Amino acid sequence: MAKYIAFHRAINVSGTKLIKMVHLKQMFADMGFKNVATYIQSGNVYFETAKSTNEALSKKIEKHLHKELGFEVETMVRSIEELQAIADKDPYEKIEDDGNAVVYLGFLSAEPAKEKKELLLTFNSDVDECTINGTEIYILRYRDRGKAKFENKLIETKLKVVCTTRNRKTLYKLLELYKN
Repeated sequence: MAKYIAFHRAINVSGTKLIKMVHLKQMFADMGFKNVATYIQSGNVYFETAKSTNEALSKKIEKHLHKELGFEVETMVRSIEELQAIADKDPYEKIEDDGNAVVYLGFLSAEPAKEKKELLLTFNSDVDECTINGTEIYILRYRDRGKAKFENKLIETKLKVVCTTRNRKTLYKLLELYKN
């Protein structure tokens, strides 16, 4: 059995697309996934299943959730091994999340075109900056320097892919909980 995490976009945010984690966990079990567990209210779901592609798993989950909930829930899936590689490639690994400097990870639905990536990088500033690596975007934000630009709306508009973002601490916690 392979180990995966599903990252759901825009659930339980500002009172929209509300899903209780116990219900989400049951829906994953209903799809035949094993050892299902959730982590915090933002829709991070650990599960085990036969080895598959991230895209096939995302589509299966999205279709089932839409059927059960009546609304779309965009889902990005990564294997535990991929998550470890994402952590290992962190270009901001030497920057401590101290409350002012914060690192976020955006999980993209597909790898953006080269020209789209280049366009987004033109928005880098001393307030926040990003680095794109395949289907992930690393975002460094300094809260005391002004209004951040790298919000999901900008990322999705410029890259033309769906994105869901988590702080780096969430990634580390998920690896701690489910790596072994």
